[in-house]
Amino acid sequence: MNPKYINRTIRFLLVIGVVVLALYSFYFLSSVTYPFLIGLIIAFMINPLVNFLEKKAKMPRVLAVFVALVIIFALFAGLVTLLVAEIVSGAAYLATVVPQHLDTLIDYIQDYFTAQIIPLYNQLTSVFNKLDAGQKDTIIANIQNFGTNIGTTVGTFFKNLFGSIPNVLSWFPNTATVLIFSLLATFFISKDWYRLSAMGAKLLPEKAKASGRTVFIDLKKALFGFIKAQATLISITTVIILIGLLILRVDYAITIALATGIVDIIPYLGTGAVFVPWIIYSAISGDPGLAIGLGVLYIIVLVQRQIMEPKILSSSIGLDPLATLIALFIGFKLIGFLGLIVGPVSLVIITTLYRANVFHDVWSFIKGKEA
Repeated sequence: MNPKYINRTIRFLLVIGVVVLALYSFYFLSSVTYPFLIGLIIAFMINPLVNFLEKKAKMPRVLAVFVALVIIFALFAGLVTLLVAEIVSGAAYLATVVPQHLDTLIDYIQDYFTAQIIPLYNQLTSVFNKLDAGQKDTIIANIQNFGTNIGTTVGTFFKNLFGSIPNVLSWFPNTATVLIFSLLATFFISKDWYRLSAMGAKLLPEKAKASGRTVFIDLKKALFGFIKAQATLISITTVIILIGLLILRVDYAITIALATGIVDIIPYLGTGAVFVPWIIYSAISGDPGLAIGLGVLYIIVLVQRQIMEPKILSSSIGLDPLATLIALFIGFKLIGFLGLIVGPVSLVIITTLYRANVFHDVWSFIKGKEA
């Protein structure tokens, strides 16, 4: 066999081994150091604000980091407080309205039961009484098996539900611990951001440093572009829902539109978690006009989301709309809802590595020097 191809195969296997080892090492290290990775991400995101406070407000770096964290925390707390206040206000409204709707729903169920279920039951009883003993025994056995299966399923569900309560309760202290360590890590990483960056740069060879700088700049642009794109999509959805609810003259339209816009963050399910039950209830409770209006509004929201998402993501991140759409679909098929986020992010990383000539350098290493 030609020694050239043997050397290429060895170098190819070496590259594969390094990639697999790097991925496994990252997975293992991230599982035990994730609070510090969270701190690194937060420090990266607030670094422009820290630099602004340091340069424009003439603050020391330590004070600028502290003020930036206070501002971010205050904004987050303010948003949560506003959301809670809106929920309380909406709950008070629902407390007065829901009983009326519940009475309507109960009356509907009673009427339906009287008009449909009882006659059907009488017909089934008449048919059942005409069957021979063997057929009756078979039907009874099947009904008993069906009831047993339902009972087993329900029992298993509640067993798992109550069994998960200790895990959920233990999640709170762990979350508090992670939050504290993440905030401390954010503070110290942001405070020494440029010193740590310089230390990291010294560990890299010059060629890797140039490629890494290109990758970092593109990923930074893509990250903020992705956040901007999601914020834009949610804002468009909220405005459309608000206009539609105002046209339908729905009470608390602003609160419902804001809540639905926030729910739109949930991949794939999104606004359907609010609209579908609402449409069904409106149809059952005897308000077909509202049900039809909500159905039309829901279709408009879905269509605009499907049309705008690839275009906005591609323009904000710098990707081709078709490639973005393919990444969304492949990500969803491979890992479900999370894939709608992982797919475009993976595409961004691959595109960034390509622009930085990383794949070209790896291929040149595999090929080696031509004889």
